[in-house]
Amino acid sequence: MSYPAWWYLTVRLALAGAIGLALGLIAGAPWAGLAAALAGFVALQSLNLGRLLGWLRADQSEPAPDLSGPWGEMVAMIVRLYRRKQFHKQRLLRLLRELRRSTAAMPDGVVVLNPQAEILWFNRTAARLLGFRGKGDVGLRIDNLIRQPEFVRYLRNRQYSAPVIVRSAIGGERYLSVQIVPYGAGQLLALVRDVTREARLEAMRKDFVANASHELRSPLTVISGYLETLAQEPGIDPTLAGPLQEMRRQAQRMTGIVKDLLELSRLESSDRDAVAQPIDVIALMAHLRQDVLARAEHPAQVQLQVQSSARLLGEEIQIHSAFANLVDNAANYTPATGAVQIRWWTDDKGGHFSVTDTGIGIPPEHIPRLTERFYRVDAGRSRATGGSGLGLAIVKHVLQRHGGQLSIDSQEGRGSTFTCHFPRERLQSQAVEPV
Repeated sequence: MSYPAWWYLTVRLALAGAIGLALGLIAGAPWAGLAAALAGFVALQSLNLGRLLGWLRADQSEPAPDLSGPWGEMVAMIVRLYRRKQFHKQRLLRLLRELRRSTAAMPDGVVVLNPQAEILWFNRTAARLLGFRGKGDVGLRIDNLIRQPEFVRYLRNRQYSAPVIVRSAIGGERYLSVQIVPYGAGQLLALVRDVTREARLEAMRKDFVANASHELRSPLTVISGYLETLAQEPGIDPTLAGPLQEMRRQAQRMTGIVKDLLELSRLESSDRDAVAQPIDVIALMAHLRQDVLARAEHPAQVQLQVQSSARLLGEEIQIHSAFANLVDNAANYTPATGAVQIRWWTDDKGGHFSVTDTGIGIPPEHIPRLTERFYRVDAGRSRATGGSGLGLAIVKHVLQRHGGQLSIDSQEGRGSTFTCHFPRERLQSQAVEPV
């Protein structure tokens, strides 16, 4: 049976008092004996406390003192806690060493940053790719070492959903993909990967598409001209009228695809931001509405909803191309009894241009891939309407050059809404004179 520590102290204190009182009675001074016994008991406890404190100050590097009673129990508890702490400490150290060894062996670079974007640690691959110099760079802000404007904007905007491609600063035609991953209490993890091969393949693809599109433009112009001449020839066999009409339609479709490819190539070949020219969005909306109503087949209602007189700062040709693609898509996929709404408004976040239709809608699994080149939800329906499959890719690149984003909200069978979001710095009040 075990007893609590206070019970032992009470029994020993009572025993010491009894012995002191008995010796005092024998000596004729009972109270002096009792006081002396109690003083001795307190002195013994103080001595035990002193030995325990001395051992604790030595961080348990010396053998544990041999104490009895509650003091011995306390020493045993401290020893157990210390051994448990040492076990967990060694375990954490082993895990940390294993983590560092595995991170150092990774083919990608890893840089650990604090909330102020200062470097805390990096592996050998990051040092090789980024040109870091070891411990001398620890504590520096990462944008002081990676000074490319693309990365500086990426770090400051805190939009880390996708990586940024930068040119290596240590020489050579090397391209690096850098993506920042937030974790913990505001800390950041920068993952660095060499994408030189992918970048070169992408450049070759862009050059091939641009050159092929440019070379196809002249032959298609000649073919379209001859087909139009043949279709207008009065003595042509009537049985050839249908095939000629289909050939003209396909030639026009190919011409549209080549035109879109050239436009997309021009957008991809330029890394600079779009110029800031004032664009009258209201007039542009009215023009787009007239274009839709001028079609032989068009939705029954094409409405304009203007909620702001602010102008948009950008390149008018590109903005017109992006907005026209959205309006054309809405008109192509909306039945004759449906409606299309074109809306422009501003708020604290910036300017917003949306196109809403009551067409066939888009299944949710297709929405994330709509801005890919030639991606079609319904290939047969898209070809029937004459679409090139490049319109939304052009919209995405135009918005990127203007610092904007495209959002898509659609329900299958009920229609879709495509919204272009522009930052506040891309807006200009109508009352302000153009610079």
